[in-house]
Amino acid sequence: MKRRIGLIVCGLCCLSAWAQDSIPLLDKVPGHRVRFHYTYSLSQKGSAFKAVTDGDVTLEENAYILQGLGLEVTSNGVTRWSRDPQARELVIESVEKEDVFTNPALFIGSYKQYWDKMQVNASGAAYLDVTLTLDADTKARFLLTDIVFGEPQGKSDFSVDEKSLSSDYVITDLR
Repeated sequence: MKRRIGLIVCGLCCLSAWAQDSIPLLDKVPGHRVRFHYTYSLSQKGSAFKAVTDGDVTLEENAYILQGLGLEVTSNGVTRWSRDPQARELVIESVEKEDVFTNPALFIGSYKQYWDKMQVNASGAAYLDVTLTLDADTKARFLLTDIVFGEPQGKSDFSVDEKSLSSDYVITDLR
């Protein structure tokens, strides 16, 4: 079962904000429940290979739900559930050390540490399009659309009750 869905978050609202080393749209995220659609692509210089994924995200604080690649990854910040409905599999893991490639909330909270690697392609009130240079040959592009800010609702939605799944699910608990 695939355990990762690509990085989700990056952006800039306007050129004046860039000059101030701030992204107002991302700075607005704390204290809100945020939903958006994402497209993530990874390309390497000199290679025809280009990985592209897309899906939907809901996040609040350090909790998130990623839906993409036929998977649903849910994390409350302590435990992560990766569910593949087609294969009828659920993998449960403790969240020990996540990176921005597995937890979009981490990027939102620390996007300024990637500032020197970011290039803004386009921005607006409900979309962000940014390229992040990972190394000399590798770039990741993040396109977020349909961004909606809502009131926080707590973390009760960010967990999976494995007992609620049908008995034909294979559950692997790695905690």
